Amino acid sequence: MQRCPWCEGFDLYRHYHDTEWGVPLRDDGALFELLNLEGAQAGLSWSTVLKKREHYRLAFDHFDIEKIARYDDRKVAELLANPGIVRNRLKVTATIGNAQAYLALRDSGQGFSELVWQFVDGQPIQHQRQSLSEVPTQTPASDAMSQTLRKAGFKFVGSTICYAFMQASGMVNDHLVSCHRHAAVQA
Repeated sequence: MQRCPWCEGFDLYRHYHDTEWGVPLRDDGALFELLNLEGAQAGLSWSTVLKKREHYRLAFDHFDIEKIARYDDRKVAELLANPGIVRNRLKVTATIGNAQAYLALRDSGQGFSELVWQFVDGQPIQHQRQSLSEVPTQTPASDAMSQTLRKAGFKFVGSTICYAFMQASGMVNDHLVSCHRHAAVQA
């Protein structure tokens, strides 16, 4: 079975590739979690964050957005002492700020899924990439998403992070055509 070469190395990575990566995701809460995990990955490998994902879920109250938005200095200190997550103050406080931005967005009447999927006109873009060298790290759509999210108060949402988020959430199908998941995700 042929896979995208980036996922080789260990079983958890292959499982993520084979079951989650690139599958269209429209649930607001799941998208919020994914965006924050992509932000936590900045400067690191995705495999590092993937290995810590369950720790993140426990540390951040299963990404309960209402709870995260109310985290105080005591909770920040607790998170920064947690070896199960990336202990970077800027990334931790960004997640809290992102929860607050998410709630402000929701209170204004806009859904998070609706906001992020607008950059692909609500439908996954089906690429026909032959090699990893053809896969960009950012696009005009990820640039626009980044600008919109920043304007809404989100942090750790640069264009490269947004493009990785778009790939992971199925907004774009960047499985190589030789990968067994390309056709399945496309369907």
